[in-house]
Amino acid sequence: MKIQVSIEGMTCGHCVARVEKALQGVPGAAGVKVDLKKNRAELEKNGVTEDQIRAAVTEAGYSVTGISEAKGGFSLFRS
Repeated sequence: MKIQVSIEGMTCGHCVARVEKALQGVPGAAGVKVDLKKNRAELEKNGVTEDQIRAAVTEAGYSVTGISEAKGGFSLFRS
């Protein structure tokens, strides 16, 4: 299932890289993409719990303000 994670506290490309690295380190997370302008991440959560996602983002130094399912094939990163 593809989900969107709303994240607070990202201000630059370095922040994006930290969040991407943190989420990629969660076993089962795949296809991690982070959008600084929208303050969101998108990923496949193959067996990953919301608590694991929140913990990874928090450990990276940021706050999760919401997690929701990406509906109807929606992607933050469509061209």
